[in-house]
Amino acid sequence: MPSDNQVPRIKPGKLPAAKLRRLLTGLRREDPRVIIGPQVGEDASAIAFADRCLVVTTDPVTFATDRIGWYTVHVNANDVAVMGATPRWLSVVLLLPEHDTTETLIDGIMRDVHDTAQSLGITVCGGHTEITTGLDRPIVVGQMLGEVARDRLVAKTGLEVGDQIILTQGVAIEGTALLAREKRDALRGQVADDVLARAERFLFDPGISVVAAVRAAIEVSSVHAMHDPTEGGLIGGLCELAAASSTGLHLRFDQVPIFPETAAVCRPFKVDPMRLIASGALLIGAPENDTDRIIAALGLQNIPAVVIAEVRPAAAGVTIEANGVTLPLQTPDRDAIASVLEH
Repeated sequence: MPSDNQVPRIKPGKLPAAKLRRLLTGLRREDPRVIIGPQVGEDASAIAFADRCLVVTTDPVTFATDRIGWYTVHVNANDVAVMGATPRWLSVVLLLPEHDTTETLIDGIMRDVHDTAQSLGITVCGGHTEITTGLDRPIVVGQMLGEVARDRLVAKTGLEVGDQIILTQGVAIEGTALLAREKRDALRGQVADDVLARAERFLFDPGISVVAAVRAAIEVSSVHAMHDPTEGGLIGGLCELAAASSTGLHLRFDQVPIFPETAAVCRPFKVDPMRLIASGALLIGAPENDTDRIIAALGLQNIPAVVIAEVRPAAAGVTIEANGVTLPLQTPDRDAIASVLEH
């Protein structure tokens, strides 16, 4: 039997998709009211109550140290919203490092949570706080609950062959802000000051919330599936969406919008923006006949959007076309930002 030192270690970030799939396969869903349970590609569950569904998600903020209260509210609200639900209630677990916690730190995080939740009409209704040994940074874990009429629930299993995939805003909005804020000193001198300042502001402009984009889309079309790509970036999000719906996807690289600020902060670290944590973007799967109407509705909310991919049979796999060459895609083992933040 190999010793602990010989057993391969799993690197920080999400569990590899294959490992996660094996773990989830062993979970039994005994309550029939759980109509969407744990599976690769789904970030929230849905529990039926008569003609309505309670949508529940939980997500930690572990990469960021700056504005983590803001992050916590938005990333959890996004997971609820992409199922067609309205985010309503939030519980927060705040784990603080034993050596570096001050009242100023605590007050700042909780003020961010309160103000951000209030801006989205969300009630903070509980949680837990503690000083935790072994931490070198704060960790905030949110649990968000929302509600939706049962016949308006949007599951990621709903994609159909022939659907088009719309992307809002652009790739790696969150990753751009994270790199600019967490690696500010390393980027100075390699990225122009005004570009770096704009990249830092990506947290707020374009911003990491997709709640408004979801509302605009579902008001004009019965969308088949939605997803907010997070760890693993756009590539990870598309692979998760295809896995959840048991379909293939074909991505056209030349259609993917990449902000110049994103390219600028990625270049010094040799980071691929397509594999960089991507909160702030929304993937919408809808029939081809509905895409123009959805894009127009998003435009009225000043949310740019473009078709980047089409849904194909599962046998076609997930592929990307770039410069006339088509290559297969797989879920990234870890987000591109993880290796940058380790150094």
